[in-house]
Amino acid sequence: MSLLHILKAKEENNAPLIVCDPRFTRTAAHADEYVRFRPGSDVALIWGILWHIFENGWEDREFIRTRVYGMEDIRAEVAKWNPAEVERVTGTPGAQLERVARTMANNRPGTVIWCMGGTQHTNGNNNTRAYCILQLALGNMGVAGGGTNIFRGHDNVQGATDFGVVADSLPGYYGVAAGSWAHWARVWEEDLDWLKGRFATWDKDGKSRAMMNEKGIPVSRWIDGVLEAKENLEQPDNTRAMVLWGHAPNSQTRMLEMKEAMEKLDLLVVVDPFPTVSAVLHERKDGAYLLPATTQFETTGSVTASNRSLQWREKVMEPLFDSKVDHEIIKLFADKFGFSDRMFRNIAIEGNEPVIEDITREYNRGMWTIGYTGQSPERLKLHMANQHHFDRTTLRAVGGPCDGDFYGLPWPCWGTPEMNHPGTANLYDMSLPVSKGGLTFRARFGVEHNGPNILADGVYSKDSEIKDGYPEFTMQMLMDLGWDGDLTAEERTAIEAVGGPTANWKTDLSGGIQRVAIKHECAPFGNAKARTIVWNFPDPVPLHREPLYTNRRDLVEDYPTYADKTFWRVPTLYESIQKNDFSKDFPIILTSGRLVEYEGGGDETRSNPWLAELQQDMFIEVNPRDANNMNIRDGKDVWVSGPEGARIKVKAMVTERVGEGVAFMPFHFGGHLQGEDRRHKYPKGSDPYVLGESTNTVQTYGYDSVTQMQETKCTLCAIEPA
Repeated sequence: MSLLHILKAKEENNAPLIVCDPRFTRTAAHADEYVRFRPGSDVALIWGILWHIFENGWEDREFIRTRVYGMEDIRAEVAKWNPAEVERVTGTPGAQLERVARTMANNRPGTVIWCMGGTQHTNGNNNTRAYCILQLALGNMGVAGGGTNIFRGHDNVQGATDFGVVADSLPGYYGVAAGSWAHWARVWEEDLDWLKGRFATWDKDGKSRAMMNEKGIPVSRWIDGVLEAKENLEQPDNTRAMVLWGHAPNSQTRMLEMKEAMEKLDLLVVVDPFPTVSAVLHERKDGAYLLPATTQFETTGSVTASNRSLQWREKVMEPLFDSKVDHEIIKLFADKFGFSDRMFRNIAIEGNEPVIEDITREYNRGMWTIGYTGQSPERLKLHMANQHHFDRTTLRAVGGPCDGDFYGLPWPCWGTPEMNHPGTANLYDMSLPVSKGGLTFRARFGVEHNGPNILADGVYSKDSEIKDGYPEFTMQMLMDLGWDGDLTAEERTAIEAVGGPTANWKTDLSGGIQRVAIKHECAPFGNAKARTIVWNFPDPVPLHREPLYTNRRDLVEDYPTYADKTFWRVPTLYESIQKNDFSKDFPIILTSGRLVEYEGGGDETRSNPWLAELQQDMFIEVNPRDANNMNIRDGKDVWVSGPEGARIKVKAMVTERVGEGVAFMPFHFGGHLQGEDRRHKYPKGSDPYVLGESTNTVQTYGYDSVTQMQETKCTLCAIEPA
């Protein structure tokens, strides 16, 4: 569906389409300009484009002056990336990047889109920040048709992320600090001391740490929580139980070590509509449970799309067989643990199923940070019933009961549902009043950094009563402005309960601070400059760093990786891997990605006979020159080996989709392991039509320096005829 929007822009608006990808994809086939570059060199590529923009004065200088902080530091780094150096690192000719830069400069606003190819690297955070900085330089942020858009792989990935399935945050990105827990305790009407009692403390180096305030282990690293020596972990003990809920294990790297970790656990629970590879990867005889969940068609409630819009889904059919909806499974778990009465004190239960509308109202009460508070069940259902009232281009309702709303009330949808905020279709768009969906850049990081003011300089959203930058709103700020008189008595009481003058817009459960700020057309989170320097990251200015497994040994000295470090509770290796040269035995760069036919780990789509018919074999794409040099024939079986000892047997596809020295495999396959067909291990009748090797069996170690996202886009391999 996302591609349809891109093609609409190209065909109806004559928008140029530029595709930068190491592989010539089906999307690239539609492009006006296809840019091939070496996997793992995204930052160098973006700085190469920005070099031409700065060199020719194509940047938006007024936008940068008023709304961007730190661009001079970016200029200093970009100056190093002249066309010759960019071509040395990326393989992309400077003349082509000059043409790309010129096209972007002459066709504003333009949008930059990425998927997993940008994030799944050891320096993925540098990649995504570089993409955003490019857009800031061009003035393409906060404008319709601009921005940076991250396409997710499923219809509710965005919603799941927003609700705190990440290992370092409560719902709404509140984090896990003491104040965050205190806020959610108030939302849940729970005793904070009781919550504290559910968590361990950990004594190390004479200091006691409360684990409820510590980051967890992300899903990419759970196997190290099991296998790493206990003394090397920043937690009291090794991980002993895993619940994999809606998770395809073959989407994660290092699968042989994952197999070992699964077998070492005391308890393995898999909650999914399909058994997934979790059912067949390990050799467990006990302590493993498969709990059948439902698909999206067998349940109801809200889902959130990549553009942050919500939809209310109605149940199409009753759950099949013994499968249960997710919220009923949670209820049954809570029963077993003995706290159902606490968890559902404000949520009605029908049979064993919590009422989904009540769950929605609970998150409406608490998620002030990102504006998940205005999308009541009633408003969302009203949108679904009146979809024909919404303009298909602007997404605004024209007349009718939803008049003025953006479809799906994209967050932030500020304040209470009664405030009737329309949602925010384009983040940071100052051409609209905040009450109508406008927004500034947030002032999350204070008002200054190392001296300079980092608030917006003389610019503000339409009709704002503060005609300059301003910090995030607190009760004290309302008092200083004389706006506290706009609060109701009930709002004042709620604000007093959370600190009075020190209460801020994120913790005021009444929504009064937000309501008053927006009444004066100000953004609750302030009006600041976008920061291009992230001073609390390993690389404040995004840098190119060579992948851990690189065959460009000539670049390692110039662009080394990070020092080994421990974060997210686990030791993480960087330089101790990169110092080894694996390229003699494993000369081919291996990357991975999606197919049109399948989704995620593929268990659902490979169980669909119509989709399974379209792609029946797992394969590796190999360039014709490499194939001839390695005596590989199209359609024949090959062994693909990785530098960490694993190997898999797949079909060869000889194609110029990949450049010389690069191979590609999709990650949707599972059920085979190093040449062994494990179909017999699936519960009877549950095996997908199509099985195959997992690329992630041979994908190697490597994790982002901030997020711990796995590196799947650039490792090394060897290929030989089977």
